[in-house]
Parts: sequence; structure tokens; C-alpha cells
Amino acid sequence: MSNPSEFPAIARQDPEVHRILTAEVQRQANCLELIASENHVSRAVLEAVGSVLTNKYAEGYPGKRYYGGCEFVDQIEELARERARQLFGCEHVNVQPHSGSQANMAAFMAVLNPGDTILSLDLAHGGHLTHGLKANFSGRLYNIVHYGVARDKEVFDFDEIRRLARECKPRMIVTGASAYPRTIDFAAFAQIAREVGAYLMADIAHIAGLVATGLHPSPVPHADFVTTTTHKTLRGPRSGMIMCKAEHAKAVDSRIFPGIQGGPLMHVVAGKAVAFGEALRPEFKDYQQRILANAQALAKGLIGFGYRLVSGGTDNHLMLVDLRQVHADITGKQAEGWLESAGLIVNKNMIPFDERKPTETSGLRIGTPAVTTRGLGPAEMQKVAEWIHEVLAARGAESVVRTVREQVLGMCKRFPMPH
Repeated sequence: MSNPSEFPAIARQDPEVHRILTAEVQRQANCLELIASENHVSRAVLEAVGSVLTNKYAEGYPGKRYYGGCEFVDQIEELARERARQLFGCEHVNVQPHSGSQANMAAFMAVLNPGDTILSLDLAHGGHLTHGLKANFSGRLYNIVHYGVARDKEVFDFDEIRRLARECKPRMIVTGASAYPRTIDFAAFAQIAREVGAYLMADIAHIAGLVATGLHPSPVPHADFVTTTTHKTLRGPRSGMIMCKAEHAKAVDSRIFPGIQGGPLMHVVAGKAVAFGEALRPEFKDYQQRILANAQALAKGLIGFGYRLVSGGTDNHLMLVDLRQVHADITGKQAEGWLESAGLIVNKNMIPFDERKPTETSGLRIGTPAVTTRGLGPAEMQKVAEWIHEVLAARGAESVVRTVREQVLGMCKRFPMPH
């Protein structure tokens, strides 16, 4: 909810929580959200997630619950599943995962045993924690072999990926990324997986909205498992989902429940149903096209100020900015902090072959889904690029940050939150 007056019960019962909620409402309203993995959901999604469905326990699946009183939550889950199948053209879908990480865990557990080999994208080259980071469950349970991007073009080198696959003979190949700005050739990954007898899992958490609208090639015809979050470009509640071939349906469902989860969050499942319904409307494709146009405009603006973008640009909703070409001594951590003070919210990010630590980084990850939801267009993206450069060129000088902050606030008033 976007207005503090919409929390009257909290205001009466818990002023401290109300104060914090109000502050976050104001932060989101008065900043430009440029984190590629965040978005602003509709009022309808907010209402669903804040609904009485939070009261209902519903372990199991529609028609096969372990609790009574599930008539209407069954209908909600069936509706979410039907809409997801329509959106993505998949054979089977499970909408119960609480997050993308749990969707990935269940997909692994559906066909893998501890110790099996997974070939996946290195986190430092744009992968995800659940694709094999040693501290993550994936890195602790499975034997992980990583592929990366080519040093020269900073895109996938399929000859090298094929070589690694033949060498390590993985049980599963994982594609998809949290910071890869180019189109992913899922058919090429599928060909390699077939050659070595591996399962293929595609994690489309970032690009799901583009895939759903046909603006990015779909992995569904090629992959055994497709996992995603339901926020980011899909603009739904923070949660997860698994799609798979029909032959894996029973294994996937049993790994979610009772494998790694108990009762699903039915209020969030309702939010997914609402978001999938929104994504099925023609205007949602228009929205995704605007995301892409804004990403191109922002990339062009940053390149115009001398910044190098990883791989030279972007095909999707995000870009990775290598700070070193313009500001050799500024870290991603410093840049993130200065820009936040100016009301521009980004995140520090490793770039391929980064020599700095993950806590410092040489780059920034910047995306356009949330600002596109607010209505900003290419002209505003050029201005955002200008503000980013001004703040970084001034090394976060207070006077410059203050000036940019005032201009950002003006733009936020011109393009208010959508609900």
C-alpha cells in the first residue's frame, strides 16, 4: 500500500511498526528503483497478498489437502496454475515454492542425488547463489563445475561449455542468470545437454516477463525444468515457481511438498494468480517492450558518458556497468552508496574476471523494470544516466548529491507510484 493512512490498524496497535512502514512507503515513492531484480506490484497484487488467505493452512495440493476448509484455496491455486500454463505454454507447473531458491532446490532434488555433478554459470560471471556457491545448499550438496563467459566478448562460449560438459559429464546443466545482459540461447544449451545425457534446467527469474510475452526465446520447449521467481520483470509477489515436462511432475510436486516445504503461502499464491492474470493482458507486452526500450536508452546514455558495459550493451532489462574505464579507483560499493544518497537505487555487482572482492566489486548492476512501471521513458533514462555520471564524477560530493537528489524528487513527483 502506498499511503500511510492505509495502515490504520497498525497505527493504532503498533506505532513502531507503523513508523517503519511509513518510512519505507516514502522511500519507495521518493527514490528511483534501478535494481534489476525489483519492481512495483499493482494494488490488486498487494490486496491479494494482504488478504485473509494468510489465515489458511493448505498442506498438499488441490483436491489432496491434509486440512479441511480448502475449497476456495483450491480454486485459487488451480487458477494460478492454469494462468501460468497459459502464459508459458508448459506441461506442468507448481506455484507453491516460497522463493526462486526453493524452486531451484526442488528441481535439483527431483532428479539428482547428493554428490551428483552440476554444470552451471559462475556467480562472478552472472550466475546465482543457488547455482553452486560453496556456502549455499547447492554447493554443499552437489559437485559443482562452473562455466563462465568468454574473456573477449563476455558472452557464453558454447564451444567451451561443450568441452566442460564432455569432460565432467554432469547429471544436470543449469542455465539462466542473475546478471547476464544478453539473450540466452536455450536451444544451444539443450543440444549440449542431450550430447552428454544431462538434464537441463533453465532459471529465468530475471527474464520471465520477457519470456512470457515472446520478447525473449522461451526455454520451455528445450528444458526439463524451468524455474523462476514471480517478481522482477513478471511484476508479481516475491515468490517462486517451477515448470517442467509432464514426466517430472510427480517428482517435482513431491519435492516441494513434503520434500522441502510444509503449507504453501496461499495469500502469495493468490497474488501470483492476480499477477499472471495481469501478464496475460495485451498491455503487459507493451510494458515489457517499454522495459527493453528504457534499457537501451539508459545503456546508450551511460556509454555516451564513457562507461563500459559488460558485453558492450544489453538485450534485456539490465546492464552491468564497469566503473573502471571512467573511475578506476571507485568501487561498486562506493558508487552504490553515493547514488542511494541521491535517490538512485542500484546494487554493486561483480563483473566477469573482476579483481575486486564481492563486497567491493568493480561494477554496478542496473535495471529498468521498476522505473518503467512508474511510467518513465527513454528521455528520462537519458537524464538518469546523466545523474549517475554527475554523482560518480563528483565522487559523492555533498553539494552535487543534494542537487541531484532534488531533481530525482522532482521526477518522482512527475511519475508517482502506480497505486
